[in-house]
Amino acid sequence: MHTNTADPREQLRAAGLRVTAPRVAVLDAVAARPHSDADRLAATVREVLGSVSTQAVYDVLRACVRAGILRRIEPAGSAARYETRTGDNHHHLVCRSCDTVVDVDCVVGSAPCLEAVGDHGFTIDEAEVVFWGLCPTCRSQER
Repeated sequence: MHTNTADPREQLRAAGLRVTAPRVAVLDAVAARPHSDADRLAATVREVLGSVSTQAVYDVLRACVRAGILRRIEPAGSAARYETRTGDNHHHLVCRSCDTVVDVDCVVGSAPCLEAVGDHGFTIDEAEVVFWGLCPTCRSQER
């Protein structure tokens, strides 16, 4: 797995961002709960810092995504989610029942959907693939 495990303070400094308690708490929360949405991350940050506005959490998330410290994903029908695993063009598997999201390493093979038939002049540098299904827990509950 390529999860970014660097110290949040070092990551912020390397990205040219000020090190603040909310930024460190948000990065720690995303590392502890990958694929969480902003509301869940805000609740986690409040457990650590006490009072922090949801807008402040959104601002930190936005800045960290722009800086490449975090990755934002948006599975269809779901709120944006955040993770620390960046820069490796991995994909995701989403449970249709409970919305669990897990990482899937870069897809390989020759399926026609993995290479754009026409690039329309674009230089393609990333593919976003979302696999949908039922996680083992939800599948066992259906039986």
